[in-house]
Amino acid sequence: MSAPVQAVIFDIGNVLVRWNPRRLYRQLIEDEKELDWFLETVVPLSWHTQHDLGVPFAENIKTRQQQFPEYADLIALFYERWDETIDGPIDGSVAILEQLDDAGVPVFALTNYSAETFPDFRRRFRFSDRFRDIVVSGAEGMVKPDPRLYDLAIKRFGVRAEHSVFIDDRPDNVEAAIERGLQGLVFTGPETLEQDLLRLGLPL
Repeated sequence: MSAPVQAVIFDIGNVLVRWNPRRLYRQLIEDEKELDWFLETVVPLSWHTQHDLGVPFAENIKTRQQQFPEYADLIALFYERWDETIDGPIDGSVAILEQLDDAGVPVFALTNYSAETFPDFRRRFRFSDRFRDIVVSGAEGMVKPDPRLYDLAIKRFGVRAEHSVFIDDRPDNVEAAIERGLQGLVFTGPETLEQDLLRLGLPL
């Protein structure tokens, strides 16, 4: 039987807000096959993860532009129009976050996010003020599923791992959290998340 949950730790991208670079680049590249190739080859997730690790956008973009000079202007927009990669909040998830906070449940965030762009995120999405603390990968130089990042978050948040549940849309990140002693939930949608949290005894 799982230990009682006393704290909830949220991922942010695709749990609380919808994030996808396709949202930006589909406005700029009309051909669907070229768009797919561009996203998979020129600005893939593996490249963007460097930002989440703390590599400055300017440095990473310059290197990529040298590799793909014909796409230099489009690559630059990855940072210049970053806000357009975020398609607003996932309302049901935000409602759950707010209900937990209103009920006095400690809520935290552990996110793979660039330290450069995260201040803009905080200003744009005021629900982030609900978190008692946030660990941002770009400020720490490591990303999920690195076990050291979970250990850092557990220590900084001052929670007991076995009494805390971590929510993420990526199964590998959730599995890594469980290996560090946290309880874990793979996010598939707000309705399922609500039912999962109710089963854990949380006040929703």
